This record gives sequence, C-alpha cells and structure tokens, in this order.
Amino acid sequence: MIYLNKSVTDIVQLGREKHNEYVNASPFPNIVIDNFFDEEMLEKVAGEFPDLSKLKDVKAYDNQNEKKLEGKGERHFSETGRLLAHYLNSEPVLQFLQELTGIKETLLPDPYFDGGGYHEIKPGGLLKVHADFNKHKDTMLDRRINLLVYLNKDWEESFGGHFELWDKDMTAAQRKVLPIFNRVAIFSTTDYSFHGHPNPLTCPADRSRKSMALYYYTNGRPKSELNPKAHATLFKGRAGVKDDVSKEPVTFKDIVVDLVPPILVKAAKKILR
Repeated sequence: MIYLNKSVTDIVQLGREKHNEYVNASPFPNIVIDNFFDEEMLEKVAGEFPDLSKLKDVKAYDNQNEKKLEGKGERHFSETGRLLAHYLNSEPVLQFLQELTGIKETLLPDPYFDGGGYHEIKPGGLLKVHADFNKHKDTMLDRRINLLVYLNKDWEESFGGHFELWDKDMTAAQRKVLPIFNRVAIFSTTDYSFHGHPNPLTCPADRSRKSMALYYYTNGRPKSELNPKAHATLFKGRAGVKDDVSKEPVTFKDIVVDLVPPILVKAAKKILR
C-alpha cells in the first residue's frame, strides 16, 4: 500500500524541514499540509467512509457545544481506512512528528483511538472552540499532538466547516482552515490550544464534513505545560458572541468515569457515596 504523495520521499526529513514553520506558527504550534497522502489511496478512504448516523455504537453529540458523530475506535473503519490509521500510528510517522514538533519525550500512538477515528458533522453541526482533554482515560498518558485528515472532495468555501485556531485570550481566530480533501492539520495540544469548528455547517443536505483524527501521547510533559489534574474538554466562549457555550458544571461522571482508568472507577464511587 502506498500511503504518501510521491513527492514525500523521506517523511522524517520532511519533519525536520517543517520544524521551524511548525513551532513558530500562530497562535500555537501547528501546520497545515496539502496533498500529503497518495490521492488514489485517500480517495478509497473517502469513498468507503460510512454514514455514521446509520451505524450502531457511534457516539452522537447533540448539545449547545457540539453536534457531531464520532466513530468509537476502529470498528467502523473500512479496510483502507484501517490500513491508513495503522500507518499513522507507525514508527515512521511517530519519528516524523517527533522531528516536526521538537517534543523531547517519546511519542506514543493510541491504538484504542479514544475520541479519535472517524468524525462526521452533518449540516447544522458544529464543535465550539475548546481545549482538548489532557489525559488518556485508560493509560493516563499526556495528550500532546492532534493529527486531522480531511476527506471532503469538491468542498466549497460557502459550505463552511472551517477549522479555527484561537488565541489564548479568545479574542479572535488566528487561523481558519477549510477542510478540503487531502489536507492535513497537525497541532500541539495544551490547556490553551483553543480550536474548533464553531459555526454551524452550511453544506448541502446530501453532504457532510468527514475527517479522521489521530492523537499522540507522551509519558510526562514539560513542567511549564504540566496540569496535575486530569480534565475533560474545556469549552471557551468567543469574544463578542453571547451565550456561545453552555456553562454546565463538571460532574463526577466527567471527571471520574471519563478520565480515570476503569479499574479505579468502582472504588471511587464507593468512596464518594
């Protein structure tokens, strides 16, 4: 299977060449690369992408903060999608990301695709600006990098669905990325890497915004980034947008059930009764 565009002859070297662009990007380290993958291979992934709304065991979000569909793990991957996902969790890609980001701690993939895998947003759907959960709920490793692969052929500007990167003070989007086919967005995840797709999708009724998400972790992170408490997704309101996100309190379920390893959940519930 050929995964990368033929122009990418050495993926690790590409990471070295793109390092300065990545670390100096605004508003936080990020990069967007077009035509990263072999087009024929990625067309198979896009063509085999299922309608997640028609499948069982799909996580469906429908609230003020997020309206989206999320495949759980790799069970909904097509054969080509599975091969691509496994490649993106492989040693060459990990080495590429290590060089690209300059992260010193050893990067680890997530074979469980917790929160990752196939994502789909239907017309009217959205994902408000947020910072991601910071710990893997099973391994408790530190989440460090997101890699997003967009699968939307012939996607027009008027369809919306832009991936937005916001500054730390939530005053403005510093970058807006149209989710076109064979575009990859990679960025570092911290408590202040605010991003999202905050405006309702305006594509035709027979279209949807499709992507594949891969997340990467380390065992520990720099003290300057260290948050001793595991937290779920942190939604943030945009300046000038009234009631932009819901302010629901964090619950026991949010903190314990979603973030603590399952083996400890039962004991924790007993203690908090």
